[in-house]
Amino acid sequence: MVEAQRQLHPDKPVEVWSQDEARVGLKPILCKVWALKGQRPLAFHRTRYEWLYVYLFVHPASGRSTFLILPTVNSELMSLALREFQQEVDPEGRKVLVLLLDNAGWHRAKDLQVPPGLLLLHLPPYTPELSPAEPVVPLLREAVANESFPSLEALQERLAERCVYLQEHPEVIRGVAGFGWIPEE
Repeated sequence: MVEAQRQLHPDKPVEVWSQDEARVGLKPILCKVWALKGQRPLAFHRTRYEWLYVYLFVHPASGRSTFLILPTVNSELMSLALREFQQEVDPEGRKVLVLLLDNAGWHRAKDLQVPPGLLLLHLPPYTPELSPAEPVVPLLREAVANESFPSLEALQERLAERCVYLQEHPEVIRGVAGFGWIPEE
């Protein structure tokens, strides 16, 4: 598909991006931590079932990334995320953007609005290991692990800080998302 797009649009660069969503909420993410021998680490939390979704877009070849934090997932918000992504990455419409995504219902919905110059390429079913965006999700979750947040606003603030950090450090993204089968631009 990428080579076909290059032949169809020889005057435009073709970029391959990957997209995924990460659900993060007030239900704590508990993970192992270092502790002194003989001491048990404590993680205080109150389980609550409220969530935010981080829509993440990753350019595996360079490590560039963009994020959008939204309250849920559906075709309307996916359409919004696609518009925001296209506006941030290619506001003048000078590129052809190929976006790899999984087969979530809102990615294939009939009312999904895809901006011009953006082509969706769905990965085969049940193959999350093929998505270059999938390994970025733990990088988001580690920023909120073993912590309890009083509200979704506090959680969103921490997630936003992490997203900014990842955008400013493309080498971190490239280290986990640089799959060898993705064509370089």
